[in-house]
Amino acid sequence: MDRRELIKSLLGTVASYSLLETLFTRDALAGPVKPAADVWVRELDAMSRDLKGERITPVQWQAKVQELYDRVEPAEMLAAIDFDRLTHAFDFPDRGVNTRPVEFPRLAGIPEDLAFYRKVFGMRRDRAIIPHGHKNMVSSHYVLKGELHLRQYDKVEETDTHMVLKPTIDEVARVGSHSSISDDKDNVHWLRATTETAFTFDVIVLDLKGKPWDVENVDPEGAEKVSGNLFRVRKLDVEEALRKYGRDDHHGEMRKSGLG
Repeated sequence: MDRRELIKSLLGTVASYSLLETLFTRDALAGPVKPAADVWVRELDAMSRDLKGERITPVQWQAKVQELYDRVEPAEMLAAIDFDRLTHAFDFPDRGVNTRPVEFPRLAGIPEDLAFYRKVFGMRRDRAIIPHGHKNMVSSHYVLKGELHLRQYDKVEETDTHMVLKPTIDEVARVGSHSSISDDKDNVHWLRATTETAFTFDVIVLDLKGKPWDVENVDPEGAEKVSGNLFRVRKLDVEEALRKYGRDDHHGEMRKSGLG
């Protein structure tokens, strides 16, 4: 399986809405949570359609997502996606992460097919969303449970075998915190769980400007300094990246990469 097939399998396809429609009918998402969820689902769909239609830029989409999530309480997010049901008997892999699709009910005035993919990513302690860069896509990542060591980088240059990166973010991502990527800002990211388990809610918009999306794994621990705060990193295939970064065998120690 090549890297595109692997990521495509994680993203899956847009699922049917029947299950959460049933949950809404049974008031599983009752009270003030349901209208709050309606609002942010509508806003996410509208901004993602604007992005696909090139009415806003990827960086503007990132800013809008940040503004939206700054208004969302973690409890609202957990209830809106029915987190407990979604993660029941969750299958945590020995390396890397597993995902489950998130379904929303039909909302008045919004087309049946939302403009963004949505997934929950879950991992055990010291497992990681392996370091990788992106092409022709945006995504955002809201921490639902646990904590993660988040590192992000701007992609400054690229060849068939390497990228030149500039570090932009190195922090602990906690419940309610969020990050995003685009071709233009914080393109490369790497998230490692530092608690027993960790989960993120991800929103993904693909094939921007009519070009096919892609991801490419990189090797930040093997980075070579170019100049200033620029570093050259090698691209890795999926198998090598998962072997090296999918599970941290350093027992939770803060691993130093060549990027600082």
